[in-house]
Amino acid sequence: MFFMLSVLFNPRMLVTLLMAFSSGIPLALTSSTLQAWMTEEKIDIGTMGIFSLIALPYSLKFLWAPLIDRYVPPLLGRRTGWILIAQLMLALSIAAMGFIPPSAMVSYWPLALVPLLVAFFSASQDIVVDAYRADLLTPKERGFGSALYVTGYRIAMLVSGGVTLILADHMPWKSVYLIMSATMIVGILASIFAPEPAQSVATPKTLKDAVALPFIDFFTRKGAYEILVFVLLYKMDVVMTVAFTTKFMMDLGFSKTEIGIVFKFFGLFATLGGTLLGGAAMVRLGLKKSLWLFGITQGAAGLTFMWLATQGMQKSINLFEIIKNFSGLTFSFLEELGTIDPLMVSSIAIENFCSGMGNAAYSAFLLSLCSKKFSATQFALLTSLMAASRTIIQTPSGYIQAAVGWPMYYLIATLIAIPSLLMLLRYDRWHKLDEE
Repeated sequence: MFFMLSVLFNPRMLVTLLMAFSSGIPLALTSSTLQAWMTEEKIDIGTMGIFSLIALPYSLKFLWAPLIDRYVPPLLGRRTGWILIAQLMLALSIAAMGFIPPSAMVSYWPLALVPLLVAFFSASQDIVVDAYRADLLTPKERGFGSALYVTGYRIAMLVSGGVTLILADHMPWKSVYLIMSATMIVGILASIFAPEPAQSVATPKTLKDAVALPFIDFFTRKGAYEILVFVLLYKMDVVMTVAFTTKFMMDLGFSKTEIGIVFKFFGLFATLGGTLLGGAAMVRLGLKKSLWLFGITQGAAGLTFMWLATQGMQKSINLFEIIKNFSGLTFSFLEELGTIDPLMVSSIAIENFCSGMGNAAYSAFLLSLCSKKFSATQFALLTSLMAASRTIIQTPSGYIQAAVGWPMYYLIATLIAIPSLLMLLRYDRWHKLDEE
């Protein structure tokens, strides 16, 4: 018990949470929040679509990750130095966005380089923060550390993607972006005072080594190809389950307001709760048992959607009145719902909760695969592979649903969990992970 508490409450966890907040701030500022600003300036949706290319650095970050493994900045340490540089550049580039309205970017395209720079420095920060976590956290800390990272990141996205819209109703967009620039002080202070991971291995001697050796290091391990297949498969059931959730709910007759409020309110807290509980449980369970347990639960959670599809919409609960009578609190946005379907709420809550637990184990597993010498490059590659798995399963999902209908679709989504679970039978035959 004492060991569990020592893992949950130590300075490394606080640093992880603060750096996660810093990592989560920029994403919405170049996507959903920027779209809101563009909408106010009457910019057409086709142009907005072109601006989505700003997100490319997040997909291509593995291309310059070797530079971060190879070179050590002259200030702070190998990881904290790069984090501080990325954060300072983010603070400057986010502030600069506030002085350049979208209409100016459309009229003079070179100005669009400013949000592109925000995305580039944000992706760079992600690279080195992920490497920092891989190097800093002990095997027993990775589960809860990953849970805290997801929590901090999601809170930051609420700030930059939600609070910003509220602020924009009361002040100019320039002021909003300047405030968001100021929030980077959280990560900057964390970087300055954060401990540098103990460097027990030498950095790559040449850039060529930094590019080639991470692949050689990984693929010479026992079971390397099986591990990659497992990385592709482990979250495929979740991806398929949530691929068309909005359309599914609308097909059942739920309004956009109902879907939005239930997802934002119940979905968010269920995800955070599942992630934190899963991370805390991993301290006692260990990585292998957690992958098994959370893999089963995240797969089985899809059955709640299948049950909802067979039962249809059955509104019977006035959530506003329940919360008001129980706590005395009133939330005007809940009053708009009227009665809601308890099965719809429970389906979303259960799926998000179980997926959150799976995220904690999955992220800890990815961290365990990274050599400290090449953690920036290897983690960037693994997360790119993870993103590829989403594309692989989402592409045919619409055709599958059209062919079999919603109940069978969600049954198939649940069954897709089986191959990754069967691969866990090979876990002990894989290269010994730094787990104990």
